[in-house]
Amino acid sequence: MQRPSDRWISIALSVLLHAALLGALVYGWLLFRQPPRPAPTLAIEATVVDSRTVAGAQHAPPQVPPTPAAPPEPQPPAEPEGPPPPTPEELAQREQEREHAEAAAREQQAAQERAAQQQAEQEAAQAKRLEAQRSAEARAAQERKAKEAALAQQRAAAEAQETSEREDLKRSLAAEEHAGAVRAGPALANWQAQITARIERAWLRPPTARPGIQCVLNVTQVPGGEVTEVSIGECNGDQAVRESIEAAVYRASPLPPPPDPSLFDRNLRIIFKPD
Repeated sequence: MQRPSDRWISIALSVLLHAALLGALVYGWLLFRQPPRPAPTLAIEATVVDSRTVAGAQHAPPQVPPTPAAPPEPQPPAEPEGPPPPTPEELAQREQEREHAEAAAREQQAAQERAAQQQAEQEAAQAKRLEAQRSAEARAAQERKAKEAALAQQRAAAEAQETSEREDLKRSLAAEEHAGAVRAGPALANWQAQITARIERAWLRPPTARPGIQCVLNVTQVPGGEVTEVSIGECNGDQAVRESIEAAVYRASPLPPPPDPSLFDRNLRIIFKPD
């Protein structure tokens, strides 16, 4: 493959060869046109004088004639100054070389512009990737912080719930212990006796009631002693006795409160024995 430097070297050698040939032709032409040198002649100088001057000169000392001057040497023809004018072929070749050089320069400039544009595009793409990466990292950091905050809240809520449950359990155990202690004493029996006495006072004995009546009462109350439901369990009385006892429980509402709040129970089981 021919390199650009080899091409320029061949062009320079061709130009030098043409210039040498042209110089040789011009030099030969100038030698051919030079005229031949004339043959040398003897130059004699004479002076015209008067006879009277000659007569007087006889008595004068003889004069020495002047030496004849040498003829001037012919000057060689002047050589043309500067390089010879270029031929049309050389002008055309120079124009072609100039066009090639301009085309190469334009191509090089276009290549440099394309390279600069590609580099700018690559830098822009890299900057865009870096920006996207930073945005993704920022979003990931925000999501991580949000998850950590949510986990912290969940842990705090779980700990709070666990603490609350422990406190509730402690209170429940303490209440049960207190209620057990109270129920083990006479307070519960006294409260149930008060409830039974109030129901007996509110009972209207029906004519069919016989001595020795004993019935189990299931009473539901709300805080404050108000009765919301009554049911008769085992009972040795007839239907009239059952209905009269149930009516007596509603008439006894509200029931007396317990001496200790821990004794309160919504569902009471009362043994009703009026005799």
